[in-house]
Amino acid sequence: QVQVVESGGGLVQPGGSLRLSCTASGDFNNIYSMAWYRQAPGKEREMVAITTSSGITNYGDSLEGRFTISRDGTRNTAYLQMDGLTVGDTAVYYCKIAARRPTSLLFQDFWGQGTQVTVSS
Repeated sequence: QVQVVESGGGLVQPGGSLRLSCTASGDFNNIYSMAWYRQAPGKEREMVAITTSSGITNYGDSLEGRFTISRDGTRNTAYLQMDGLTVGDTAVYYCKIAARRPTSLLFQDFWGQGTQVTVSS
């Protein structure tokens, strides 16, 4: 089994900051990418940020400059630093990894269960 666990969510005031963590564990190797998604009530899940094994990063619309994704490959951990948070950032944030099991030639997606981020005064 592959496990993906997020942490670091919580309640923060507008303009504040949070750092989310995502740790992957289990029977796998060759993680290709680690990504953050979010889903707010009444909206579809959207991509927030992604980082690949080659160091390429991409961000969702209007998020680059406020959000920063980083990765510690030795610990199979990704971070999402969120600054200048607004009410519109309130959502459940999910971590997704693309990884290859030792017995497979194909990369598969594995999702965490999410962590709640609430921005409110």
